[in-house]
Amino acid sequence: MRPRLAKAVLALTASLCLPLTAAPAHADAADPGPALQGRLARTYAATAKYSYLPNALADGYEAHMCLARDQGGMGYHYFNESLFGSLDPEKPAGLLYEDDGNGGRRLVGVEWVVPTADATGGRPQIFGQDFQGPMAGHYPGMPRHYDLHAWLYKPNRNGLFAQWNPDVTCPASDMPHA
Repeated sequence: MRPRLAKAVLALTASLCLPLTAAPAHADAADPGPALQGRLARTYAATAKYSYLPNALADGYEAHMCLARDQGGMGYHYFNESLFGSLDPEKPAGLLYEDDGNGGRRLVGVEWVVPTADATGGRPQIFGQDFQGPMAGHYPGMPRHYDLHAWLYKPNRNGLFAQWNPDVTCPASDMPHA
């Protein structure tokens, strides 16, 4: 029984790393290199369970708006405010989803959020990437912040860490009104 479990764990680990090695080069990380691939593999391993949305809700992620603009979308945001300020690759404060075409949501990316009040050392950085911002909160009560997206579950032709993904959209009825 143990060898079978070990094979399953190895297969899962390998499958989590495949998108990193098989994905096309991104504009902001032409060759992510083994160190970045390893750190991103940790993020994949920690967030893969959120492909099943009830797991995200059970872990304290709350649904917020769907964001899209002319340059693309971010999708539906689910935030766990207790993780605001986290620079841990395994603990993003936000999860990004899009409609799956069957009435559900599909995980497309993750997001780290650092409130400006917590960014005493200046612009935060993770994976060698500067965060975007500072910017206003996306919903009432969300603090002014910096953020960084990682499109781990849906390729982004603008780059792995680009803010907007041109292939992510929001239904017109879910768009925030200006």
